[in-house]
Amino acid sequence: MATYHVPRYDYPSQFGPLDELLPRIGDLLLNGDYVLGRPVRDFEESLAGYLGVPHVVGTNSGTDALVLALDALGIGPGDEVITVSNTFHATAMAIVRVGALPVLVDCRPDDYLIDLSQVDQVVTERTKALVIVHMFGRAVDMDAAVRTAERHGLLLVEDCAQAIGALSCGTPVGSRSSAGCWSFAPSKNLAAAGDAGAISVSDPVLAANLRRLRHFGQVKQNYHEVIGYNSRLDSVQALVLSHKLAQVDGWNLRRREIAGIYRSSLRDLPVSFQDEGSPGEHVYHLFQMRSEHRDGLINFLQEHGTDAVVRYPLPLHLQEAFQDLNYAPGDFPVSEDLARTTLCLPLHPSLRQDQIDSVTDAVHEFFSEMS
Repeated sequence: MATYHVPRYDYPSQFGPLDELLPRIGDLLLNGDYVLGRPVRDFEESLAGYLGVPHVVGTNSGTDALVLALDALGIGPGDEVITVSNTFHATAMAIVRVGALPVLVDCRPDDYLIDLSQVDQVVTERTKALVIVHMFGRAVDMDAAVRTAERHGLLLVEDCAQAIGALSCGTPVGSRSSAGCWSFAPSKNLAAAGDAGAISVSDPVLAANLRRLRHFGQVKQNYHEVIGYNSRLDSVQALVLSHKLAQVDGWNLRRREIAGIYRSSLRDLPVSFQDEGSPGEHVYHLFQMRSEHRDGLINFLQEHGTDAVVRYPLPLHLQEAFQDLNYAPGDFPVSEDLARTTLCLPLHPSLRQDQIDSVTDAVHEFFSEMS
């Protein structure tokens, strides 16, 4: 495995001294409060307060959060669900897993987010929901998303996996839809030490249904009211997440600072960036840079010690897993162009100035050698 001067992640920096967290984990290991215990309830309450919502339901992963949310909202076979082609596989996979049909629209070339103006063109009598994705940490315009969903009588679900702490129209993402679905995988701005997820909701009936679904469809041991899932947030992961939650806003502020340095340092080069919107709308889970020379640039960066990466190299409609949707090359040209031209520069809160300079110097050197 290659060793980079500028790594993609820095897990140790997220914890600091472990003299507070490790004793809590040790106590948990000894007291046996492993499944849906007090640490899970504490984290759910803390996250609900952070988001400004009445209810948060912890799940095993962000993917499970999407599946359970769609299931609990009554979406299933025969239904169509509209989402964007420029997203991670799990967004559309969750739709398929509940038996519904993903219907895709393209993204916008400026902010790389769902083009809501295309939704009207694909709504049918079978359309049940709209799943928007706050991609790369940039919030979708929720005023526009709510209007679009209400115009067609659709349920609105937010894929918030990459956007903890982002604001849209002045309110936290995940707080204005039927369900906000969260991932806390190790790469996220709020990261567990493994898989973890959650669903934020306002409806108490929906919250109760989600709690039942995640726990084998039961509200009392061995009395199963519905066919459920085994998708419970682990108590150890809940302790890790509670340990980190208070630091998320500070980390996001540092992410924005680093993104600003990248933008300023590289602005005169033949590259472009995802529009960051108004203050607070981007938390820079990923820093996307666009270049017609992407492949050569990323090879150059990696050879010079920077762990740059392509996310995502193939949009949903061209993935083999979704070939049955019968889309073809050219159907979503913006998503296809982003897949061809974008790369991610390393961005995490503990990046040092010398590491940032190393990245920007390498990008300048690459284009200098081309001229």
